[in-house]
Amino acid sequence: MKAIDKQYITNEKNERIAVQVEIKTFEKMEQLLEDYALGKYLDEDDSEKLTAEEAKTYYNQLKKAD
Repeated sequence: MKAIDKQYITNEKNERIAVQVEIKTFEKMEQLLEDYALGKYLDEDDSEKLTAEEAKTYYNQLKKAD
């Protein structure tokens, strides 16, 4: 795993209160968290699961926006 380049923001007592990272790094972290959360949601979702073919059929039956 690649180390994350970061800078700490400290208060007057020299206690770390925040972290700065490059926007590219932040966006990657954000995407990873969203992907992880979606995966967890799908794992916990008890609703009916469709096969790939059923999903394609369902998608093709949806009304298309004009």
